[in-house]
Amino acid sequence: MTKTVYFLPMHHPHRLFILAYGDCQLLDVTGPAAVFGAANESIGRTVYDLRILSPDGGLVTTNGGVALQSRKIGGQPDTLLVAGGSKGLPGVIARADVRRWLRRAAPRCRRYGSVCTGAFVLAAAGLLDGKRVATHWASCDRLASRHPELSVDADSLYVVDGQVWTSAGVTTGIDMALALVEADLGAATANLIARHFVLYARRPGYQSQFSPLLQAQTKAEAPFAQLIEWMQAHLDEALDVPTLARQAGLTERTFYRKFTEATGKTPAQFVERLRLEAARTLIAKDLPLKVIAGKVGLGSSARLGAAFERGFGMTPSLFREMHRAGPGSAAPLA
Repeated sequence: MTKTVYFLPMHHPHRLFILAYGDCQLLDVTGPAAVFGAANESIGRTVYDLRILSPDGGLVTTNGGVALQSRKIGGQPDTLLVAGGSKGLPGVIARADVRRWLRRAAPRCRRYGSVCTGAFVLAAAGLLDGKRVATHWASCDRLASRHPELSVDADSLYVVDGQVWTSAGVTTGIDMALALVEADLGAATANLIARHFVLYARRPGYQSQFSPLLQAQTKAEAPFAQLIEWMQAHLDEALDVPTLARQAGLTERTFYRKFTEATGKTPAQFVERLRLEAARTLIAKDLPLKVIAGKVGLGSSARLGAAFERGFGMTPSLFREMHRAGPGSAAPLA
């Protein structure tokens, strides 16, 4: 299956609305907005007619104290995104006029979705029924409990299900916006914007919200952040307990105990997870499985396949087919 990229038409700008509200998350609005604004600059014309909307229009004060100028809800977007926010969510969900507008506008969009907990707003309007969606990891259980009619993906950075695009917490709105730009304008433009933003890497939607390195860094008792960085750079080498203990400057017994306490995984389990995360990214890039297995230290394609099924519940080949038909294969935009 060949990935197809469709380009936005020349005859009119693509209307892209972002719904904001009082106490919404500032970066949920400004992160995607900056990506679409950069797309306009890189193309040299107004590709995206970007508008910030709110229930009443005017100035909207976000959770960071920064006020955004907005237009009152109305009109028909081509793409509609809803920002997230904790304190502001109950108020916007309670607005019957917001729900009515969303129910009228969203189904007529080419695509609609949310950033972070904005999924709660769409779900309350009945626009996510039967869909697989993402939201911030801390709100996944609450969203699933409150709306059993949808399927919450608690792991992915963003999820595309038909015309519905939803992302996890805060900065993942930038990742999803870059994927939207790629679907509209091609990978070269999306990559140029990512480079301009000095991003470390473009993150695919299937990448986990739970970075092993970040988890280790956030545990107060974990002195292993530098070791894990070293492990990620040496996945094709032997990463057994003697090697890791020597790198950490600890005895093997002490290393095993402290590492397991700090990360919640044995060294072997942790190494396999790192290797599988790296393999998942490489598989989506169409490298041969044998080459990938060598790069991530799993030796052979058979060993890679067994570990991949154990970790992700599917074969590498199935995963590759699923993600070849990613966001760029969506229907052309008008």
